Amino acid sequence: MQYRTLGNSGAVVSNYALGTMTFGVEASEETSHAILDNYLAAGGNFIDTADVYGGGVSEEIIGRWLTRHPEARDRIVLATKGRFPMGEAPNSVGTSRRHLVRALDDSLRRLGVEQIDLYQMHAWDPITPLEETLRFLHDSVSNGKIAYYGFSNFLGWQLTKAVHLAKAHGWSAPVTLQPQYNLLVREIEWEIVPASLDAKIGLLPWSPLGGGWLSGKYKRDEAPVGATRLGDNPNRGMEAWQARNDDPRTWDVIETVEKIASDHGVSASQVALAWLADQPAVTSVILGARNIEQLADNLAAADLELMPEEVDRLTQVSQPRAGVYPYGPLAQEQRSRKIEGGR
Repeated sequence: MQYRTLGNSGAVVSNYALGTMTFGVEASEETSHAILDNYLAAGGNFIDTADVYGGGVSEEIIGRWLTRHPEARDRIVLATKGRFPMGEAPNSVGTSRRHLVRALDDSLRRLGVEQIDLYQMHAWDPITPLEETLRFLHDSVSNGKIAYYGFSNFLGWQLTKAVHLAKAHGWSAPVTLQPQYNLLVREIEWEIVPASLDAKIGLLPWSPLGGGWLSGKYKRDEAPVGATRLGDNPNRGMEAWQARNDDPRTWDVIETVEKIASDHGVSASQVALAWLADQPAVTSVILGARNIEQLADNLAAADLELMPEEVDRLTQVSQPRAGVYPYGPLAQEQRSRKIEGGR
């Protein structure tokens, strides 16, 4: 396991984080506690959850685990999120001060801690003024309820606006952004990664295996069933599965991943994770697990070192297709400049 600073902060986290969306939903409390034990034993120290995971159950399971292992609190960096609905009332959702005051206190209570290390806005809120959200987060840093804050699922302009608003007002600055990012979903490299690098924001990729595609779960033209995210949600997921299945790029990427995995004698998941963990701006890759076997396989990626030519093969075969403008080759050329001058 490697350790990196949490974005532009002095806190140190492992380069593989434990995502806990499965806790209480796909993993029982007993299994969830075993996953936490094994993750810590492997050298991991970064646990990520959210208030909406299991309707608060994930946070409660982590809280009970911390009660049983009080010594672990000093070792781990604990992250959670607020923004999505925790009730039906109009003010039970969003990033307003009205909602976040209650959401943060509820997360602290469920987790059984006095401070959350990283509090993240789970998504952009188009209704609440950004200044209101940022002032709440700054106040929460000042009063000690959170140590740092970050965002999830923000676009590049939204992240940049937040960074500069915080700076203009002299408020605490964000340190992380949690986007979807993997070998099949690389469009964030067009705007979000450059914005993050510019602001020294650390990326915490979620869905690093593309919902199971990069783990080898799915086969060409075979509709998913059983223990897969799409198989569990056929009505919602079948259209997305069909679109991915019909895209030749999907299978080019999967075949390349599987070939490199075979050469190393490791799983496809480990290759996909190792590639992602070494991408620019990435601080920690969020791993999800339903059981300890799945966790063990994913954590083994920390010991896999891809050769430069293998990284290049993966990067080239997974290049996202951009339109002519503003991300196509001609547009990129317009934004480039040779130091020696000329075209």
